[in-house]
Amino acid sequence: EVTIQNDNLNDEFYRILEDENLDEKAQEKLEREFSTEMEVIKRDDRLETIAKDIVSHFPKRGYLGKGMVVSVDKFTCVKMYDKVQKYRKDEIKRLVGEVSKSKNEEQKVQLQKTLDFIRSFEMAVIISEDAGEEERFTKQGLDIKPHRKKINEIDENGHDIEYRFKDPNDKLQLVFVCAMWLTGFDAPTVSTLYLDKPMKDHTLMQTIARANRVTSHTINGISKANGEVVDYYNVFRNMKKALSDYALGDCKEEEQPVQDKSNLFTLLDDAITQGKNFCDSLQIDLNKVIENKEIFSKVKVFQSFADKLLEKDNYWKEFKVYENTISSLYEACKPEILEGQFRPMVPVFQYLRGVVDGIIGQTDIGAVKQKISDLLDQSVVTSNDKNVFKDEGAEFKIVKKGKKLDLSKIDFDKLKKEFKKKEYKNIEIANLREFIVKKLDEMLKENSTRTDFAEKLQEIINRYNSGGMTTENYFDELLKFTEGLKTEDERYIKEGLSKDELELYDILKSNKMTKAEEIKVKNAARHLLKRLLEEQPKVLVQDWFKDSQSRMRVKTAIEDVLDKDLPETYKTDLFKEKSQKLYELVYEYSSKGLKWVA
Repeated sequence: EVTIQNDNLNDEFYRILEDENLDEKAQEKLEREFSTEMEVIKRDDRLETIAKDIVSHFPKRGYLGKGMVVSVDKFTCVKMYDKVQKYRKDEIKRLVGEVSKSKNEEQKVQLQKTLDFIRSFEMAVIISEDAGEEERFTKQGLDIKPHRKKINEIDENGHDIEYRFKDPNDKLQLVFVCAMWLTGFDAPTVSTLYLDKPMKDHTLMQTIARANRVTSHTINGISKANGEVVDYYNVFRNMKKALSDYALGDCKEEEQPVQDKSNLFTLLDDAITQGKNFCDSLQIDLNKVIENKEIFSKVKVFQSFADKLLEKDNYWKEFKVYENTISSLYEACKPEILEGQFRPMVPVFQYLRGVVDGIIGQTDIGAVKQKISDLLDQSVVTSNDKNVFKDEGAEFKIVKKGKKLDLSKIDFDKLKKEFKKKEYKNIEIANLREFIVKKLDEMLKENSTRTDFAEKLQEIINRYNSGGMTTENYFDELLKFTEGLKTEDERYIKEGLSKDELELYDILKSNKMTKAEEIKVKNAARHLLKRLLEEQPKVLVQDWFKDSQSRMRVKTAIEDVLDKDLPETYKTDLFKEKSQKLYELVYEYSSKGLKWVA
């Protein structure tokens, strides 16, 4: 209802508008010669409608990046700021009332998040300064002084307004511009442009580029998949001309830098179809979830799905690709997808992902549960088919399923017997494997010589994934591996050493040693640790690894202890090899601030 259809504007109109520093004569010429067009663009009821739309749209986007409102001139920038601020205050009042009235806790959390965002972000007008501006704005019934003060302000950290807007974590989120920051300005977390200014050619392309910058910065766990341009003026009728000037005039629609947002819905539907086809190939019937309104309370169905996904590593990896793609496109389709275009299969994929993540312990289950709860709550509010998924107060049972195992207390025979009775054997294997991976990671940090355990585990996994053993054999192999881990984890006690001394001993020992030689090597490990940590003169001084003389003192201290304590059978080559390996270990731990060297 606010877009403008006029293809007859001449080049002079665009040229005048591109000039940020319009003097009074130029402004008068603009208003006089293009009075009809300017009157339509600046019509107050039209600006009111746009301001309401911005207030509604800005907090409901998927990726809550920064935004720019592009208006026709400086006066309209200030007007739009005032109007958005007015409707923003109205929206805050409305949301406060909705939060207090809501009896659904999950809906209340969602409303509160929106309310917190609307309350928290700052806005600013960004226009250049010129002589006599206060008088000119006053004639228009506008006050430029507070905006000029903010533009020129340096915050408590010494940062100006441009730095603040470019900072992804700064609360300055929405700016109102007419020419400044449209070209030669780079803020990668800008994700939304609200265009309400006639533009074409180079200026149009440069402006669009503000929202298309790539960034790795995530907001609330959501990545920037695309930029979004809300076109109030209908500037995209000039897109083909701009593309031809950039030697892109012949590119196909799907290759153009700006596409209609409806294409995102097409991509989302295609991703859902491909994801469902993949699940169907594994006999995972996700349509059951859509057909049964109470399915989210029936965890057993999802456990059977999860068990199949965990059967092979590549099943789970491929499912995650589909789920990531679906979730990313869903976020990019906001807020329109919340307005009667909800895709009920989206939460099914996200819920199943959450169930499996809960089983294998790879994520914060509380966060996953809240994410799905929010999404389903939105579906109830926005879907034409109310209660598609949940009844009032439904509980979402994404819980941590993994067993808490203690390596020192594992009853291996009992685990074997229990496994035979389990319905979902792949889930049991995933639990055991998760425990093994975490424990092995801890043990590798304790002792760097244990890499052969990691290699052995990967060999077992690869053999199973290639079809070289049955599910039962796989579980047995993992149990045997765990028994070996237990023996290794307790070996320091058998050797009569501390865990740190054991690591040094493992580096120092040779393949064939007599009992007497073992004792000497253990003593060397004990003495070396004591020399480096306790004895004088101290060699592990702060940042010793950055200074060549300090490095030499550490190297000499190691060699002195080993020369004194190692068996005579350690000839020159072996002695040098062991000395160098120990020095490299101490250097690595020191430079990274790890373990006993930190």
